Amino acid sequence: MDVSAVYHRPTDSFAYPVREDALHIRIRTKKNNVEKIDLLYGDPFEWIDDKWATYEASLSKTGSDALFDYWQIEVKPPAKRLRYGFFLKNEDEQILYTEKGFFTEPPEDSGYYFCFPYLHETEVFRAPEWVKDTVWYQIFPERFANGDESINPDNTKDWASEQPSASNFFGGDFQGIIDHLDYLKELGITGIYFTPIFKAYSNHKYDTINYFEIDPQFGDKETFKKLVDKCHENGIRIMLDAVFNHSGYHFEPFQDVLTNRAASKYANWFHISEFPLKGGDRPNYATFGFVESMPKLNTYDPDVKEYLLEVGRYWIREFDIDGWRLDVANEIDHQFWRDFRREVKAIKPDVYILGEVWHDSMPWLRGDQFDAVMNYPFLTNVVEFFAKENISAAEFTDNMTTVTQLYPATINETVFNLVGSHDTKRILTECGEDVQKAKLIYAFMLTFTGTPCIYYGDEIGLTGDTDPGCRKCMPWAEEEQNRELFTHIQALIKLRATEKLLANKGQLTFLPVNEDSQVIAFSKTDGQKVVVVICNNSAEQQKYTLPFPLKSRKITDLKNGSEFAAEADDLFVSLARYDYAILTF
Repeated sequence: MDVSAVYHRPTDSFAYPVREDALHIRIRTKKNNVEKIDLLYGDPFEWIDDKWATYEASLSKTGSDALFDYWQIEVKPPAKRLRYGFFLKNEDEQILYTEKGFFTEPPEDSGYYFCFPYLHETEVFRAPEWVKDTVWYQIFPERFANGDESINPDNTKDWASEQPSASNFFGGDFQGIIDHLDYLKELGITGIYFTPIFKAYSNHKYDTINYFEIDPQFGDKETFKKLVDKCHENGIRIMLDAVFNHSGYHFEPFQDVLTNRAASKYANWFHISEFPLKGGDRPNYATFGFVESMPKLNTYDPDVKEYLLEVGRYWIREFDIDGWRLDVANEIDHQFWRDFRREVKAIKPDVYILGEVWHDSMPWLRGDQFDAVMNYPFLTNVVEFFAKENISAAEFTDNMTTVTQLYPATINETVFNLVGSHDTKRILTECGEDVQKAKLIYAFMLTFTGTPCIYYGDEIGLTGDTDPGCRKCMPWAEEEQNRELFTHIQALIKLRATEKLLANKGQLTFLPVNEDSQVIAFSKTDGQKVVVVICNNSAEQQKYTLPFPLKSRKITDLKNGSEFAAEADDLFVSLARYDYAILTF
């Protein structure tokens, strides 16, 4: 037994309260190295005949990646206190793993064991319940629809008359979005994520001039309130983009610093190395990246902090928005986000706080900062496997298992799954414009655990390279839209809404893959019912044998509603090129 690969810590994704009375406990071992694991546990204050009273229960293997197996158990400590260790078992070996190391015999002293001191109700991670059932739609407002030409910026181009660039404008606005809410409702959208809408110089608006004003090219506050109200009437939530890491060059405090230098009352609002300020390739003040027009805000400064916290409060209090997406969230100090959460949740307890973090985000997901993060590891693996076919089915399931094990199950339910955004190539472009591949990707995303997001236009086959190519104008003429793709995604959204195991219920597990095929499969179960999703990521017809004893069991094909009884334990599914099946039993 290779004990060097064994890992557990009594916190984060390895030990966490899932309800007021229950904990999830996980452990990692070397792949295919341990046959069975039992939890040895007890209340640290329960002693019988001068011996610590202990109990045993078996863990279940919940997944494997390239290097490790992952195991999990749910425990309900009667007095909410827990000390525990792990019996690691093979045919000829048994070792007890505790906080103080590995033992062949259980130590009598409970102080040797891992400790979960107390299961506090306030420490149960609770993201807003409504998010778990939400299907998001990301809108880049300047490119969605022009509904009021009277507010077009100077030099506005005719809609879609040329390719998007970093500097051209086409006149997208709030009225255009209002005019097309029926379209979003028809698709099945229940949440809109807007890229920035505040006054800014650029077409993307990530260079904020005034955080309390709507950019006039989009409309005014009255029109925005009308948009929010109409969305709410149609069961659609609204999430805005908060760019708090940096401002724009024309932000009034920054302009004051440029003019008054060290004497400016805003000199501490930014991270400045020396005066006068100098831009160029390496500015002498901190910026987003090294972009001189995006000076980094000093969120340690009390005045900056209060200004930005009031921004967070204001748009909830005055316009009843439902969420904040936090741009470049990982470059802002943790204390600021703790204060931000406290302030916005005090106004609207079920507001959704979503961080843009591209890497392991556990430090922000401990219940005191974000509700979720954008799941870029999901996007990367989906593109590499389904779109580009750069990795095998085994590599994909290994990678995705690693992704799902990063966070507690309570967080996985609300992570923001995406396959494209304003920062990436369009998914159909990544697929070499093979629509069948795109259909398969959406089948995977819309049946996977998490809250999924569709980037505007992807549902009707919009193409485009990276920024600015991915920011084309939305085509509204039906002959310019791939309605077959739209109908396909619409049907998947409807199925996700009716079959809760396809949304965020149940334990997700990747199923075994055949090394000579590109078929992947995963199951989700609530202990009573099982749903299996099988995806053939191949240009050839493929078969997949379900790893369940199914003889005589009634099986429902959720794609077409048909039912049948399995005639043998081994049931195989035949799939056409880039096709999928969704079965339940």
